[in-house]
Amino acid sequence: MATLKKKIDAGSLNLKDQVVAINRVTKVVKGGKNMSFAALVVVGDPSAGVVGYGSGKAKEVPQAIRKGIESAKKNLVRVNLTETTIPHQVLGRFGSGQVLLKPAPEGTGVIAGGAVRAVMTSAGVQNVLTKSLGTANPHNVIKATFDALVQLRDRAEVAAARGKSVEEL
Repeated sequence: MATLKKKIDAGSLNLKDQVVAINRVTKVVKGGKNMSFAALVVVGDPSAGVVGYGSGKAKEVPQAIRKGIESAKKNLVRVNLTETTIPHQVLGRFGSGQVLLKPAPEGTGVIAGGAVRAVMTSAGVQNVLTKSLGTANPHNVIKATFDALVQLRDRAEVAAARGKSVEEL
């Protein structure tokens, strides 16, 4: 069952970018060492519940960040939210990275570590409890977080899938 994903237009959104990680990469070649930088960037519009991530690589940090932002704008995902939190508990997996997301009551805030916090704040989630299980590699943690966010379903979607009305759930 392949579903066609509707592409989100980055131009119509008020996207804020956040650099998650910058890594210095060295390639050893015949003439010596070639240094470059890899940047992992998260962009999102908190008011629209849209978030994306991307990575860029260049000889200098600003260009790597710019390339990461351009890449992130191509991978935008809409997140199902209930007011200020997520609708239900979910576990996202990617590689050896696992991220557990739990809804939280009003006033809790974003309880999350580095990479997960960047994604949650960019997506517009204000109250959530998270736990990163497994690897601490920011690339895998972000991909696991996105896996979890894509799994989120709102009440209307679940009701439609079961052939019931929202009130019956």
